[in-house]
Amino acid sequence: MSTAPTPVHSSHRLDLASASRIAEVALAQGRRLQLKPLTVAVLDAGGHLLAFVREDGCGILRPQIAIGKAWGALGMGMGGRALAERAQAHPGFYTALAAASDGRMLPVAGGVLVRNAQSDIVGAVGISGDLPDQDEHCALAGIDAAGWHGDPG
Repeated sequence: MSTAPTPVHSSHRLDLASASRIAEVALAQGRRLQLKPLTVAVLDAGGHLLAFVREDGCGILRPQIAIGKAWGALGMGMGGRALAERAQAHPGFYTALAAASDGRMLPVAGGVLVRNAQSDIVGAVGISGDLPDQDEHCALAGIDAAGWHGDPG
């Protein structure tokens, strides 16, 4: 597996091949760092699941958490790190957002927007399983390896 990043895509659509590459590299990064088992969800710009992987040993809520991290980033147009900071500053607003999204939005690091060369949002990655900073690190590694730009907020 090549470690050199590929050029950032100019495409306006995240495809299955890219989503699969993101998930594959994110898991490999987690193994290299000896993290806890990870769950990775890759969504397109419309919030639809393109790729999903769950390592053996993941907790039963990890799929919902991974999807919620990615979905929250897409829903608000900012990465999970920025969402978490805003949630701390404005807890009432984020409580309302959680209700409006039927609890699907999780404002936590580990939800990373996927952007193309023009900075358009083409999807999002959510990872759950280890500490949020480690989850985010793995998401960024996968996004970079697939030739996109990761925006954690």
